[in-house]
Amino acid sequence: MGDDLAQQAWSDEQGTRAALELFQQHFDGRPGGVWAAPGRVNLIGDHVDYNDGTCLPMALPHRTFVAVARRSDTAVRLVTGLQTDAPWRGDLAEVRPGGVEGWVAYSAGPAWALREEGVATTGFDAAIVSCVPVGAGLSSSAAVECAMGLALGELNGAPMGGDDAGRARLAALCVESENRVAGAPTGGMDQAASLRSEAGTLLHLDCRDGSVEHVAFPMGEMGVDLVVVDTRASHELADRQYGQRRASCEAAARALGVASLREVADRNRPEDLEPLLAALPDEQMRSRARHPITEMWRVEDMVKALGACDAVGAGRLMSQSHASLRDDFEVSVAELDGAVEAAVEAGAFGARMTGGGFGGSIVAPVPRGRASDVAHAVVERAQQEGFPIPEVHLVTPSAAAGRLA
Repeated sequence: MGDDLAQQAWSDEQGTRAALELFQQHFDGRPGGVWAAPGRVNLIGDHVDYNDGTCLPMALPHRTFVAVARRSDTAVRLVTGLQTDAPWRGDLAEVRPGGVEGWVAYSAGPAWALREEGVATTGFDAAIVSCVPVGAGLSSSAAVECAMGLALGELNGAPMGGDDAGRARLAALCVESENRVAGAPTGGMDQAASLRSEAGTLLHLDCRDGSVEHVAFPMGEMGVDLVVVDTRASHELADRQYGQRRASCEAAARALGVASLREVADRNRPEDLEPLLAALPDEQMRSRARHPITEMWRVEDMVKALGACDAVGAGRLMSQSHASLRDDFEVSVAELDGAVEAAVEAGAFGARMTGGGFGGSIVAPVPRGRASDVAHAVVERAQQEGFPIPEVHLVTPSAAAGRLA
């Protein structure tokens, strides 16, 4: 596929072996098992989850693998395969809002959420390895949360991976952990995608009631490959900008007299939107409200485009989504915009930033066999602009989190 396509995801065997080897290097005995959870890419529907909207994420083949052992005391010992993360030693009492931070908060936070839910969680040893790109807007945080949540629930007598109801419950606990322990004001899309997806499909997630439908992504019939470009621009969901966008949406909903902006999308047609937004007090609030409302409409149009195997229409919707995120919601950056432009110029049907923004990745459906052309184009554009050299991944909709060993 060309030198510009990054090394692809690990197999389950590779990830399991790496997690077990790391565990054996740092801890005595054997773990109680190995669990894995995928990152996600959102085909369309960003910044709608906390507005009660719908979105279309999918699980990536890139996964986080955790080897975990239950302890008889309250000690917690964590180690990751990243050289930047020093091993952590602490106690369950420290795993709480305000008690831990950084990667430890994401990795151990599910233990706090489970305990708050009434699960008698003990201490644990955990070795964590991952091929989910970190800081790329591909939900590396949700992947570790969901893998650890599955492991700790099962090891402490409260398995939640057996059916969709249990997985939905665990997803909600992982969201609570990320919000409260890690301090990131995210919605629930990432955890739902990691825990509730099915291979070969997109997850049509309704963030108002948590219901899901599995929408076929007929890549072969559409004649597309799906490319994800990690621009390697800095990306931090806990940044105050993300919280400000969420607060603006909530303020707009209050000003419009609705519980959430989903109600505006449900009750109105596109031609009615601008007169409605004119009632808001300033242009910034109007722009902040416009994006999630129009994005919800685009999600539903995307479902129709996929059902019709319409690659051109799907690409057009994705490009429209990027323009909305860039202009109305103002969460894009130059690296993302350059990658989108380069991908489309190289023949992609469309392209958009994906995730929370302020850095991270783009996603683009490209004509089958043209992924290398797009990879070369986005790398060349980054070099011309003096940006970090991006990593380009070829991805397919993959399976949800589960136990591997």
